[in-house]
Amino acid sequence: MSTLAQINVGRRCRVVTTEIASPEAQAHLEAMGIFPGVEMKVLREAPLGDPIQVRIGVSLMSIRKQEAACIGVESVL
Repeated sequence: MSTLAQINVGRRCRVVTTEIASPEAQAHLEAMGIFPGVEMKVLREAPLGDPIQVRIGVSLMSIRKQEAACIGVESVL
């Protein structure tokens, strides 16, 4: 298993775990639709690598690398 921060641009992945210590940050991820079982695709990185843009369904969102490093994912073919 790797983290969302480690997934290359253009790759699809499925969320396995979210390991954020703060209950507020955990609730924020869930409100954005990021929870175990959700599939997403990494679309691009900002020029300095932070944040990254992902697509979940038809929604596009940006996630900071610090948050992405707390999201455990598995690659989807």
